[in-house]
Amino acid sequence: MTQFIIRRLLQLIPVLLGVTILVFSLMHLTPGNPAVIMAGESAPEATVKAIEARLGLNDPLYEQYFRFLGNVVQLDFGSSIRDNIPVFDHIKARFAITLELSVISMIFSIFWGLLVGIISAVRKYTFEDVAMMVIALFGLSMPNFWLGLMLIQWFAIEFPIFKPTGWGSLEQNILPVITLGTAGAAIIARMTRSSMLDVIDQDYIRTARAKGVKEGSVILRHALKNALIPVITVVGIQFGSFLAGSVLTESVFAINGLGRLIIDSILQRDFPVVQGAILVIAVVFVLVNLIVDISYRLLNKRVDLN
Repeated sequence: MTQFIIRRLLQLIPVLLGVTILVFSLMHLTPGNPAVIMAGESAPEATVKAIEARLGLNDPLYEQYFRFLGNVVQLDFGSSIRDNIPVFDHIKARFAITLELSVISMIFSIFWGLLVGIISAVRKYTFEDVAMMVIALFGLSMPNFWLGLMLIQWFAIEFPIFKPTGWGSLEQNILPVITLGTAGAAIIARMTRSSMLDVIDQDYIRTARAKGVKEGSVILRHALKNALIPVITVVGIQFGSFLAGSVLTESVFAINGLGRLIIDSILQRDFPVVQGAILVIAVVFVLVNLIVDISYRLLNKRVDLN
């Protein structure tokens, strides 16, 4: 297991290098000059040129990239073009909120996804099964931003039960969590049902029932455990999508998290902040996938880690 973890960590290096190249390229292909933003639209050209020289924006792109990469290795993301505050401070102030939103939404998705998927598999081809899968398909088809706006309209304006903006209190957290977690719950439910149906008719399940094992124990201890491996894969992927989806969710609910920081920084052409924030999300995503791979082995000793 230790060798596997070390090997996977080494394999992450080219992935993260690819992310840095992609982010750096996209930011520099985006229209807009950061020097003009810093100096102001009416600033003299000499002032703009001086800022470009100070920031190294006139250097060849490969020199700018390697300078950026060298700083990242030292955990130095530079300073914000907008306010000259270190990028790391911006990320540190916002990341905890986005991580909390993503984790709670993931718990929401796993709970409801597993519950619906298990019930649907046990009650296969019944009215309950069809109804649950139709609801799951509906949840999967709804864009996050649309669902968030509808929830605000229904439960914060027409029926003021929850607060429409912010993050921290229970009244503020419920709507964003439902918005971000609904699609994930639908995907997990459909995958759980499919995986459970593959397992539930196996010989060892029939043997357990023949021995008189209670049905609840058969489903949860025998069937679910072996059906979880493909579900865990989906969970790992969904957590990455939650980090990305938080950009829209935080914008809809005016949550001051990392996603909203990325949106604001893109609009203001604040390249260092965008690059740093996306890199942090990428690192978290690949680490989550590493945890998913390790969990395969914990659930099933027969899984090959080579």
